[in-house]
Amino acid sequence: MAETTNLVGKIVTGLPEALVSFLRQAGEVAASQGQHVYLVGGAVRDLLLGETHLDIDLVVEGDAVALARELKPDADAWLTIHSRFGTAKLKAGEWSIDFATARSETYARPGALPKVQPGTIQDDLFRRDFTINAMAVSLDPSRFGELIDPHGGMDDLARKHIRTLHEKSFIDDATRIWRAIRYEQRLDFRIESVTLRLLQRDIPMLVTISSDRVRHELEFVLKEKYPEKGLKRAGELGVLQAVHPSLKGDGWLAARFARARQIGLTGDSLARIYLALLAYPLAVAEAEQLIAYLRLPGTLARILRDLADLREKRKELEHPELANSEVFFLLYSHVLPALLAFKLATGSKMVRQYIDLYLDKLRYIRPALNGDDLRAMGIAPGPRLKDLLHRLHVARLDGVVTSRQDEVEMVRRLVPLQT
Repeated sequence: MAETTNLVGKIVTGLPEALVSFLRQAGEVAASQGQHVYLVGGAVRDLLLGETHLDIDLVVEGDAVALARELKPDADAWLTIHSRFGTAKLKAGEWSIDFATARSETYARPGALPKVQPGTIQDDLFRRDFTINAMAVSLDPSRFGELIDPHGGMDDLARKHIRTLHEKSFIDDATRIWRAIRYEQRLDFRIESVTLRLLQRDIPMLVTISSDRVRHELEFVLKEKYPEKGLKRAGELGVLQAVHPSLKGDGWLAARFARARQIGLTGDSLARIYLALLAYPLAVAEAEQLIAYLRLPGTLARILRDLADLREKRKELEHPELANSEVFFLLYSHVLPALLAFKLATGSKMVRQYIDLYLDKLRYIRPALNGDDLRAMGIAPGPRLKDLLHRLHVARLDGVVTSRQDEVEMVRRLVPLQT
C-alpha cells in the first residue's frame, strides 16, 4: 500500500492564516452536505515547491456553485456565478478562489473546445495539462491536507520535469505546447524527453486552435517575469515561427526586454512594450500579417502599426539638425508605447535623443492663442484660421515666438499677407 503524503504543514506555513481558515471551513461545509472539495492545480504545485500562491482553485465533487454561495464570507467579498458551467469565482481581499464542479472532458476533434460532463476528482485531474498541475489536496476534515497524486506529479517536481498525462495531450489542445514552454522556463525545469518529442511532433496542431487562444497564450508568456526565456525556447523549438515565420526570440530581443524592465512599467503596460519589441523587426506587411493572425484588439494593433511607421521614418529621424517642429511632426501622431519601444529598439543615439526631446518637452508645447482668440481678432473660421494655428505651433516649437504678445504680433504680420 502506497504511503500517504499530507501537506497540512505546508498549507499552514505557506498560506495566509485567513485563507487556511477558509479552506478548512470549505471542507467542513462540503462534508456536512455529503460532498467533497479539493485544492487543485497550481496552488498544490507551488505548496510543494515552497512558494505562496494566492489564486486558489477548488474542485467540488457535488455542487460547486451552491458551495461558493454558502461560503461567501461577507458583503465586501465579490462572488461571480457561472451556473451554466458549474463554476464560481470569489474575490476576498488579496486572494481569489475559483470553484468548479469536478468534470471529465472529451474532444470531438483536435483544437475543439471539450465536451464536459460531471465526474470525480480522478476524472478532473486526468483532464489537466501536465503531471505537476494534476495533483489535488483533500479539504475534508478527516483527510485535510492529504495529497492525491495519481500521475506522479510530485516525482516530476523532484525531477524538474514537465510531462504530459497522455500522448494525445497536445493534439487535444495545442495551447498546451505554449504552456509547456512557459512552465519550463518559469520554473527552470525541462520538458521531459517523451513529452518533448510529442510537442515537436504536434507543432502543426497549432493551426487547429483559434487566433484568440494563440494570442492569449502569447500574452501569458509576455507577462512572465522574464518572457525572453520563453520566447527563446519557443524559437528554438519552432513554436514561435508558427505565429509568424519572421519572429525571433534571440539575444537582441533579450537585451531590449532587459532595458524595457528598467523604464518603470509593469503589468499590461510592460507586456505591450514586449509585444512591440517582438514585432519590431517585421516589415510593414509582416506586421499587418501578425495583427490579422492574432486578431489583435485596436490598442495593440495601433502600437504595432505606429512602430512599423516609425521604422519607416528612421532615416529622417537620424538627421542631426532637425528643427524642433520637424521632430514634433514626425513623432506626434504615434502612441506612447510605440515611441518607447522604438527608443528601446533603435541603435541610433540621435533617434533616442529626439524621442526624449519630444517626450520630455515638445509634446507639451502649444500656442498661447487658440481658435477663439483668432476669431476675436477678426479671422473667419476656415482654412486660413487652421493654417495660422499651425504656423503659431511651429513658431512656438522652434522658439521663434515665446509669449502671447509675440504670437499676436505674428498673426498681425501674417494676416495682411494672406488677404
